[in-house]
Amino acid sequence: MNEGGEHRDAADQSASGRRGPDQRGSDRPGSDDSAAQRRSEQRRSNHEASTYWAEHAWLPSGIASGVAIDVAGGRITAIRPSTRPQGEVLGGITLPGFANAHSHAFHRALRGRTHAGKGTFWTWRQGMYRLAGRLEPDSYHRLARAVYAEMALAGITSVGEFHYLHHAPDGRPYADPNAMGEALIQAAADAGLRITLLDTLYLAGGFDRPLEDAQRRFGDGGLESWLDRVDRLHAPPHAIIGGAVHSVRAVPEEAIAAFACSTEGRPVHVHLSEQRAENEACRAAHGCSPTELLERCGLLGPDLTAVHATHLTGRDIELLHRSGTTACFCPTTERDLADGIGPARALADAGVRLALGTDSNAIVDMFEEARALEMHERLVSEERGRFTAEELLAAKTRHDSLGWADAGRIEVGARADLVAAALDTPRTAGIDPSGIGYAATAADITDVIADGRRIVHRGRHATIDAGAELAAAIEELWV
Repeated sequence: MNEGGEHRDAADQSASGRRGPDQRGSDRPGSDDSAAQRRSEQRRSNHEASTYWAEHAWLPSGIASGVAIDVAGGRITAIRPSTRPQGEVLGGITLPGFANAHSHAFHRALRGRTHAGKGTFWTWRQGMYRLAGRLEPDSYHRLARAVYAEMALAGITSVGEFHYLHHAPDGRPYADPNAMGEALIQAAADAGLRITLLDTLYLAGGFDRPLEDAQRRFGDGGLESWLDRVDRLHAPPHAIIGGAVHSVRAVPEEAIAAFACSTEGRPVHVHLSEQRAENEACRAAHGCSPTELLERCGLLGPDLTAVHATHLTGRDIELLHRSGTTACFCPTTERDLADGIGPARALADAGVRLALGTDSNAIVDMFEEARALEMHERLVSEERGRFTAEELLAAKTRHDSLGWADAGRIEVGARADLVAAALDTPRTAGIDPSGIGYAATAADITDVIADGRRIVHRGRHATIDAGAELAAAIEELWV
């Protein structure tokens, strides 16, 4: 969405049962001995060999039945189709774990709260700023932990967190200047997800405008200060530290160019051309489109993901293709904010890789994001079948856009990320397994394995009561 402690490995999470409301937060640093024992037991189990048997599984070669998937050390070691049930049974159809390439976790607390009087982008923006001003490291951890648990229930195994709530509301750094980012890293570990923390450079309130008061906590004052702070971030095994330019509005041209030289080799994301007004303002300030400005600054490239990419010219599309840049669409947020419908098919036809994200988390459902990519194209083109089922699956498993190139496929050597979706619910009963993307919702997901560890079983998170924790974390922010 274009508006603007101690670490533990994600493997250190318990799979010994659902957490009750009275247990919220008990696996944070300083937890009791029983929680530590459960984590220790889980850590040992992650390295033990196990077998999952999928009734149906979507392999790189297509859908197969009776698939035994051997796992050891968090990776797939063998795949054996057409076998009898064995090991841990995954009913329905098993897909690779989903990659949520663009998230603002704290926006989840805005869900259902920005539509009074029909709601506009500006009522949403005002609510977002009020919410941002109320968060601090502990409350952010409680909220993000529950949001990431909701994502786990939706089959997401990697999340790209576009993070710009860096400092205290008045703009002063916390005693630990990365306290907010570390809260997100810990929250992902609690929920059992991998996280790419896309620590965001945010220096201006618009072209040639200083930060507004509500934006002061987003800024570091300059690129060098941002680099110094980010260099202090520690990435445990379940995390990657990436970077982001918030937008061409929020970072001056010279800073974008210097940023591009300073972040080579790490995943980098940017909000790009989400709204027509951004394009018009960029042309007025720089005489070019936002994409052309990024090309001039040297930011386009295989490590970059352009988020939204809604209002592009033909030249913009060609620049993204030639540079190897990925485009991340967030259809449920883009329609919630009335941003428009981006040229997804034109980008794909040009050879641009597509990813998907939940962005504002108004909806957390990767089936819906992928389905919307197709359905929005149908509305624009008045044609069906704009994307194949395989293309839509690839978009929602684009883990490489987050730096996890060894995830997103059910194949030997890949990370053991498995998502089982039921084929016997009121939504999916009677469908051909290949049609799962057109019928299922997140509610149809029964089991999720991330890096070989089951984090969702029979539709319930292994350690977090997501509904109860979401309710508690959000309520405290709006009291």
